[in-house]
Amino acid sequence: MEDNATKVRLIERRPAIGSVTLCLATTLYLLLVTNRSFWSTAYSYFAADHLSFVLFVVGISAVSMAIITAFSAKYVTKAFLIFFVLAAAAGSWFTDQFGVVVDKEMIRNAAVSTGAEAGHLITTRFALYLMLTGILPSLVILWVRIRHRPVLSKLAHNTGVIVACLAVFVVVGFGDYRAFAGVGRAHRDILDRLNPFVPITSTIRFAVSSEQDAHVVAEPLGTDAHRVNTAGLNKPRVTIIVAGETARADDFSLGGYARKTNPELEKRNVVYFPKTTSCGTATAISIPCMFSVYPRTAYTHRKGLATENLLDVLSHAKVDVSWLDNDTGSYHVTDRVPFTFLPESADPRFCKDDECLDAILLDKVDDWLDHVKGDSVLVLHQLGSHGPAYFARYPDEYRRFVPDCRANDFGSCTAEEITNAYDNTILYTDHIVSTVIDKLKQHSDKVAGAAIYMSDHGESLGENGIYLHGAPYIVAPSQQTHVPFLAWVSDDLAKGAGFDMSCMAKQADRDRSHDNFFHSVLGLMDVATKAYDPNLDVFAGCRRQADKLASLQR
Repeated sequence: MEDNATKVRLIERRPAIGSVTLCLATTLYLLLVTNRSFWSTAYSYFAADHLSFVLFVVGISAVSMAIITAFSAKYVTKAFLIFFVLAAAAGSWFTDQFGVVVDKEMIRNAAVSTGAEAGHLITTRFALYLMLTGILPSLVILWVRIRHRPVLSKLAHNTGVIVACLAVFVVVGFGDYRAFAGVGRAHRDILDRLNPFVPITSTIRFAVSSEQDAHVVAEPLGTDAHRVNTAGLNKPRVTIIVAGETARADDFSLGGYARKTNPELEKRNVVYFPKTTSCGTATAISIPCMFSVYPRTAYTHRKGLATENLLDVLSHAKVDVSWLDNDTGSYHVTDRVPFTFLPESADPRFCKDDECLDAILLDKVDDWLDHVKGDSVLVLHQLGSHGPAYFARYPDEYRRFVPDCRANDFGSCTAEEITNAYDNTILYTDHIVSTVIDKLKQHSDKVAGAAIYMSDHGESLGENGIYLHGAPYIVAPSQQTHVPFLAWVSDDLAKGAGFDMSCMAKQADRDRSHDNFFHSVLGLMDVATKAYDPNLDVFAGCRRQADKLASLQR
């Protein structure tokens, strides 16, 4: 009896608070502590009208209170409030530290990340931040007692609060509608950083779409495809595609960057296309879009799943296709062709902690070339320049720009160190692509070779306070969408197939994008199909047999 009495006294000593009051306190906490990026961005958008910004704050606060209060029900209030706090704490870390927006596509990118890739983001500072802004407030919510009204009274009271908050939101919205509409049209990302509502909504949208996508069956594309051999070559035509990861064109010396980040490629007679843009800002979007027949403006994740892609069309033409992956997978691009995930080998020469240097890709190329029997395409998917652990992407001999950031946490490095580490990854990619070209040259007695390098997306290195990638395309900085793209054609293939390399060099400065990739590879491989558009083939204007190939598509 005495023990029970003691427990009762301890419980009674815990502060008691009304459920709506707790919801108000939680709302204020979320808005004040976990939305620094949201408010600073909104303030910059309303810089010319401070009164409108004040009204915006009132409106957002009111609707946030309405949403939180809607989850105030006996037995579940604390669970929902803690969920909101933890979600907001995690979301605010990535928004505040890296400038990313946790939208549906960012959730998709996170969902397909490997454990090793995700592990680079779980730093000591992140854990400490989550403890202070997420776990400790959650413990406070657990500790306090909630005073609940009788059911009907609670329902009426909560409804009154919600209605009142929504009324404030509506009055504020219509009261300054012109200003809000103007800012909203000019800055459609204004709500994208609102924690925790946007990350939670994005996760739900991703879960729903993933369930729907699981039942999608790809429709055939290019089943009429066939090899033409307009050049009359007497040996297999072979193209090796290096699909880059997170390489931004701004740091390629081939495109004018002051540092010599491409010393080897500068000696390989490649054609570099300096004005190339990506389809997306994250691998989960860009890779399937790049290999799809759809241009960026028409591509959707669902369309990518529902339609066969470049590799399928090549297969229909009896071209042997293989994919070697050192990144996070092919995102369904290889669902119907041979695929090898190299990190699973855990080859100690190249791999550590479930990740491998891109040299593991080179290790397989000679053997693949030795076994080529007909027209073939090999895709090498790099780990490339994926951050934040740039230092783990290159061996010590390519640690040329120093001091380089040797940590996962950018907070422990200077801007110069981060850039140095990133540029070292580009230097190493320069070596990887150059070596691919050299290996094709070494096998020139057996194959007519060509190589294409194109990155999936770029990277932010602190410009405007933004790091990494994955920004919504509509507001993405150019550093995330301006990507390197280059091609090399062997002398015998250029001569036999009529590639005018000087013509290509003259035309290289035209605007290019991932839209060109699908059709350029088909043209390079001399594949005729109605799916091919010569207007999007970057080689067509400088290839003697291009008109003949185009006529065969009709």
